[in-house]
Amino acid sequence: MGITTERSDGLWFRRLRGTAEPALRLACFPHAGGTASMFRGWRRLLPPDVELLAARYPGRQDRIAEPVVESMDELAERITGALLGLLDRPLALFGHSMGSAVAYAVAAKLSAEHGVNPALLIVSGRPAPHRVEPTTVHHEGDEAIIESLRRLGSTQLDVFDDPDLRELLMPALRADYRVLETGRPRHPVALGTPIVACAGISDPRCGLDGLRSWEELTTSSFTHRVFPGDHFYLEPYEADLVDYFSKHLRAVRN
Repeated sequence: MGITTERSDGLWFRRLRGTAEPALRLACFPHAGGTASMFRGWRRLLPPDVELLAARYPGRQDRIAEPVVESMDELAERITGALLGLLDRPLALFGHSMGSAVAYAVAAKLSAEHGVNPALLIVSGRPAPHRVEPTTVHHEGDEAIIESLRRLGSTQLDVFDDPDLRELLMPALRADYRVLETGRPRHPVALGTPIVACAGISDPRCGLDGLRSWEELTTSSFTHRVFPGDHFYLEPYEADLVDYFSKHLRAVRN
């Protein structure tokens, strides 16, 4: 019988949907400034035997009082540790934008340090980490960081118009940009994990060449698909995206 009640499972993940005997667990990682709640709609879209976990980064929502994490190594290390108790089932990873880089870093740690290859890595809205053009937005003022999101097509920036909310939210957003901009891997490793890469056709930061660059990071299979829309295509095309990669989840869950 499916378990649909949302609950927290430790600090790092919110279990958005569980099953009594999951065939596979899908751990999802949001974009810079994003939260676990962005994946709530996926509960009704995923195959019924897939358990849905969403990462809860510190410094936001119910972890608002905790210090933010400012390095990719630390973030990946702590998330990897949280996943070690969940490896009794095949594990797939999904990341959008910053989440793609986090998901790759976690997959690399699981493989190199624990001998575990995730069943599938699904990346969205970002070129492979070693192919991203370097930027230094995290050194700039609040407006520059917010404008960076605006250029990507974000429609959820009204919260920054409120001075109190801006003061509350900016530390986490700036930390996320610092994680991304200082966390470029020096020696990227190709994983023994299949990779599925997705992006919006009008994404200004992830063109087709950037999407295809993920093929360099797997010794297994690679496939990609472009959807209508911009960087945040996964909001209006949520059902299409989940339907697409669910086919790949079904293929690797046993």
